[in-house]
Amino acid sequence: MHVFHDARCAEYGRAGHPDRPERILRTVPLLKEKHQGWKWTHPEATTRDQLLLVHSPEYIDEVCFSRADFDSDCPAYPHIYDHAARAAGSAISAARNAGKGEASFSLMRPPGHHALRGRAMGFCYFSNIALAGLDALRRGVERVAIWDFDAHHGNGTEALVAHHERIAFASIHQYPGWPGTGTRSFANIHNYPIAPYSPRAHHMAAAERSLEVLLSVEPQLLLVSAGFDAFANDPITQMTLEIEDFASFGTWLRQLDVPVAAILEGGYSDELPELVNAFLSEWDNC
Repeated sequence: MHVFHDARCAEYGRAGHPDRPERILRTVPLLKEKHQGWKWTHPEATTRDQLLLVHSPEYIDEVCFSRADFDSDCPAYPHIYDHAARAAGSAISAARNAGKGEASFSLMRPPGHHALRGRAMGFCYFSNIALAGLDALRRGVERVAIWDFDAHHGNGTEALVAHHERIAFASIHQYPGWPGTGTRSFANIHNYPIAPYSPRAHHMAAAERSLEVLLSVEPQLLLVSAGFDAFANDPITQMTLEIEDFASFGTWLRQLDVPVAAILEGGYSDELPELVNAFLSEWDNC
């Protein structure tokens, strides 16, 4: 397993905000203790030219220079442009590295799958995974699939890749639930809304179907929005998955004959380090 991480991603936060630095500060030492043979790489920040693949120049400038909060979920933290650019760059690095045959994971914040072309949303400022996918296409990959198992619909990713003939996107998410999107499938978009408190077996069956749909397009690269907030004890969702279910996601990825990179999205319970470890351990289990 190759982990892309920059410790500076834990240098910002606001009291009471779910996306707190401890998500990373508690996960990194656990992974390093349990997996001393894993490779850790300090990624480069994304460039403005790369950001322009999905974001408007006006919005990029807003993230860089604004001192007013975007909304209650997306404060204008000091140096948030730098933090978001490093998270996006890490996603791109993980995707590129996956193409070399290494399972790759971006362990960064802020997340990205809610960010729109010109709007910060849901703790997200730049669309990390959409950038990674479009960068891969620009570098010669023919088809990219994006599998999003975060508890919240990846509305930003959907908006940025909808109708793109070389990208397939699937999201398994709680509905009803924030952001209230993802109720229908169309073109290259495959949505699997899951009712709150649905049985685990129902949720896992939908997740497996969604992955099979993506694999049917024969992608040359699979990118994963790895959110862990579908966990039964997550404080901001009403879903029922347990730690062994995230381990199953890792097992599924290990069994694939396609390069895979995963990018951390949500997951706000105190058990996040154990959930990430279960997922990565099974994915890497040779």
